[in-house]
Amino acid sequence: MSRPSHTRPLVLLLGGGGVFLLAFFIIPLFFVVAESFVSEDGGFTLSRYIVQIKDEIFRHVFLRTIKIALIVTPLAAFMGYPTAYLMMRLKPAQKAVLMSLVILPLMTSSVARTYAWIVILGRFGIVNQFLGLLGLTREPLRLLYTEGAIVVGLLQLFLPLMVLNLVSALENVPPELEEAAQSLGSNRLGTFFRVIVPLSFEGLVMGATLVFTGCITAYVTPAVLGGAKVLTLSTLMRQQALGLMDWQSATVISLVMIAASMILHTVLRSFRPGNQT
Repeated sequence: MSRPSHTRPLVLLLGGGGVFLLAFFIIPLFFVVAESFVSEDGGFTLSRYIVQIKDEIFRHVFLRTIKIALIVTPLAAFMGYPTAYLMMRLKPAQKAVLMSLVILPLMTSSVARTYAWIVILGRFGIVNQFLGLLGLTREPLRLLYTEGAIVVGLLQLFLPLMVLNLVSALENVPPELEEAAQSLGSNRLGTFFRVIVPLSFEGLVMGATLVFTGCITAYVTPAVLGGAKVLTLSTLMRQQALGLMDWQSATVISLVMIAASMILHTVLRSFRPGNQT
């Protein structure tokens, strides 16, 4: 039986995208992963991973990076859900305006957005000047080159991704279900957690995965707002690759970042609220 003619362009388009991903992402990634397990004599080895695990600097940087990502991701979900929920309850014109405001930061270079935080968080920046005018501080606070500055920068950078994924998921939730839950005695808060969240959980999973992955792989924001003292995996990988020319260690670090993202995505997909019996 021949395939319908109207589906052939779609098949060709998907096939072209699949070939592109296979040639320029999957195959190169396979060789990178395989090479990290090959010893100098051509045998199988875990020595590169063992060396990294034993390295105190790597362990410290790894834990710091995971901690920052685990702070930013829930904050993005906590701030993104009310925003997306509100957008879905507005009129189309109002929703279009808010959607434009959410997308607008994505149209600005992440470098420019990150350097803008120097003006805000710097020693003589807006925050310190405001605190000084209120008499809350006698000397400027050290806000830059801290983990807190990286958290703020990454949250501002990746929050739109969370909002867009949640909006897309909430669009598929029929409003009648919320009305039915309230008619059965559920309050707004209970309806949100028992109906809205389970039905939009796929959007939360995708948004959390994108935010978490972006946090552990971002380079510009940690490099600018964290400086040379507050290292993350991405800045450490750059030091290993370009500073020390240790490409093997940089490869291991990159694979650790990929593995961390895959583990989080798997954990989130295994947890689905509202399905407990």
